[in-house]
Amino acid sequence: MRKLLKRVAVLSLIGASMLFAKPNITILATGGTIAGAGESSVNSTYSAGAVTVDKLLAAVPDINKLATIKGEQISNIGSQEMTNKVWLKLAKRVNELLKKDSVDGVVITHGTDTMEATAYFLDLTVKIKKPIVLVGSMRSGSSMSPDGPLNLYNAVSVATSKQSFNKGVVVVMNDEIHAAREVTKVNTSAVNAFASVNTGKIGTVYYGDVHYYMQPLRKHTFDTEFDIEKINKLPRVDIIYGHADDTDLFVKAAVKAGAQGIIHAGMGNGNLFPKTLEALDTASKEGVVVARSSRVGSGRTNLHGEVNDKKHGFIVTDDLNSQKARVLLMLGLTKTHYRDKLQQMFFEY
Repeated sequence: MRKLLKRVAVLSLIGASMLFAKPNITILATGGTIAGAGESSVNSTYSAGAVTVDKLLAAVPDINKLATIKGEQISNIGSQEMTNKVWLKLAKRVNELLKKDSVDGVVITHGTDTMEATAYFLDLTVKIKKPIVLVGSMRSGSSMSPDGPLNLYNAVSVATSKQSFNKGVVVVMNDEIHAAREVTKVNTSAVNAFASVNTGKIGTVYYGDVHYYMQPLRKHTFDTEFDIEKINKLPRVDIIYGHADDTDLFVKAAVKAGAQGIIHAGMGNGNLFPKTLEALDTASKEGVVVARSSRVGSGRTNLHGEVNDKKHGFIVTDDLNSQKARVLLMLGLTKTHYRDKLQQMFFEY
């Protein structure tokens, strides 16, 4: 009887320890302002990616109360230097980590210039339902009032929350949680630089207190058709910005450089200057996939608006901005060059 009671007590202790065990979170650092440093606390000049992941984590010791933390350095660059190669490396590592039972979620520290594109790339290529959180800062760590430490604390809080399961990739900035597909940078330097202009944020996190109010509805992560495990290079897709008194030079240059796809950030509802339209029509007939987007910043680019898309062989990007449309078209071109199928992807993802 005594042995039985002892065994029950041991099992109870094991069960209690499992119940109260902290989640395991891996932080993947890529650089950016959140890892930046400057010579003065009252000067906006700084070097992005100057601080390693170990020093970044040491600056926010309270995150160790939230989870068992491990850090890895994927890259150490300003996000304006981001490349397809780094995206592929990052996505493969996130997939590898989250397949392990010993990893409950991933937080990625990232510069803000291309954060939205990286988030969407991961949203389309990571095949897991566990939390994936991107976080950055608008002020460097050496600033008088840095936003990075609290942003990182909040990001780890989101990654440890059971509510974050099956939300796809999210971006945490300035106490807000945004879906990867919807979020974009809307200000050059303010701490509230990120917004989901078409849909709004999906949740909030206030000093680690996580609340969700909406669920992303477009296909993401485990539900996508994109598998990059054996892909080491993505098709070339260029973005061309439309304007008054436009030219055909950039279209011809993109085609000559080997672009398989062109995103045209057009005026209004994706409209084009006549000379540019003519050049894109020629490119489309030569096999380049042309997708009409808008430079406006919000709203949909509608199929068959003022442009006869069927006549020119164009597709439209729905309400994706140009930088995210480029991400989806690159991945789409790894699967097919059929315009109808690619168009359907823009309505599904």
